[in-house]
Amino acid sequence: MNLRPLWFALIVNFILLIQGQIALATSIEIEKAAVKTDITAESILERADEIRFPRESFQVDVVIRTTTPDHSEDMYRYQVLSKGNENSIIRIIEPASERGQTILMKGRDLWIFMPSVSQPIRLALSQRLTGQVANGDIARANFTGDYHPQLLRNESIDGEDFYVLELTGVDRSVTYQKVLLWVNQSSFRPFKAEFYSVSGRLLKTSHYENFNTILGEERPTRIIMEDALKSGEVSVLDYSDMKLRDLPDKIFTKDYLKRLE
Repeated sequence: MNLRPLWFALIVNFILLIQGQIALATSIEIEKAAVKTDITAESILERADEIRFPRESFQVDVVIRTTTPDHSEDMYRYQVLSKGNENSIIRIIEPASERGQTILMKGRDLWIFMPSVSQPIRLALSQRLTGQVANGDIARANFTGDYHPQLLRNESIDGEDFYVLELTGVDRSVTYQKVLLWVNQSSFRPFKAEFYSVSGRLLKTSHYENFNTILGEERPTRIIMEDALKSGEVSVLDYSDMKLRDLPDKIFTKDYLKRLE
């Protein structure tokens, strides 16, 4: 019996199978490349913002602990009410000496109400709240809307791939004039951010940590902010008890601050 035709047929089928697998793998890689090519800086930023905070109105508690090389730890506790990216209320819970003070954000306008003062006092988003934390770090839930994003480059860190976005402030009223934001390419989790002044000087660096499942997303529950100008000065923001909440527009007014419960 002549087995040569049978062996020849098997070899041909094997070659065709290998070619098919190569073609399939190539097709998949092309599709992946197309997806990466089609993705925009705007969509990356929007997805990262959705992971940081929900789109719906929400309430969250924030504890900020600040340490410096020559001072003991300072601790502040806040309750934040947020509706979209234009309306926020920050209530100071601790320390007891500042309890009752409330910060209102409406658009990019900011006021603080203090029980001992008859009229709210105007603030800036870039003004320091406590430690390394600016008012806008707490009051503004998202980067989208405040910044024009540009995909600067791709970068690998510890075996993971990241998009590096350059965010340029839409005007001088935003918290920072420039931000560099690292976003994980597979999960869209924010990894770290660098914040710059108008002159281009690095002010501070933030790292997003302790991701937990909250309201359907893996969200960072800790942000570590390190001062780039003063070595050893660090603020740690811990977020807890985040929940959706129906927040009527009427509470985001200066007249309502005295009656806020």
